[in-house]
Amino acid sequence: MKEKKWLLLLVLLTLAAGPSWGQKPPETEQEFDEGYQQRIQMEYIAGVYIPKDISDAIAQLNKLVDRESKAKFKSVSEDEAVHKLYFSFGRWITLNWGFYEGSRLSDALRRMGVYHPDDMSQLIIRSFHRSLNQKPIDVKGQVEAIQAEQKKRLDERLHQGTILYEEKRQVKPDSSGQ
Repeated sequence: MKEKKWLLLLVLLTLAAGPSWGQKPPETEQEFDEGYQQRIQMEYIAGVYIPKDISDAIAQLNKLVDRESKAKFKSVSEDEAVHKLYFSFGRWITLNWGFYEGSRLSDALRRMGVYHPDDMSQLIIRSFHRSLNQKPIDVKGQVEAIQAEQKKRLDERLHQGTILYEEKRQVKPDSSGQ
């Protein structure tokens, strides 16, 4: 009798795990692009509501964050709020709102000129902090600051970069006699 129960349990687990075998990551750029195009149209991903823009994101955060947490968040400086909460609140935003795989919010932010998921979450955290403190959100100014910082980081990387290996091609004399 015990053997039949174990066999039944094994069969049920195998059947339940079956659908997950079909969920593999995209293997081609075309598969990724097709999945991305589907995701940026979705209002919900994995049961989580995806805001359509920054104002919708702020409205959602106002619903999701309790009053006590808002008061603590509001009381710290803007830079401290962004940097201290990046690895907790920022990671939640990045992962749940689909910034890596693509979502309608990440697509809206990309169209504004913010491309990196870390920058996206910091933009939202800073905007939420400003809205709680009744300061102008100034999305355009924030985006310009993010783009300037991205350019600065890129320039530093290019300036400090080291060539790991350089191969020089030897030119052979022309054997045709010219």
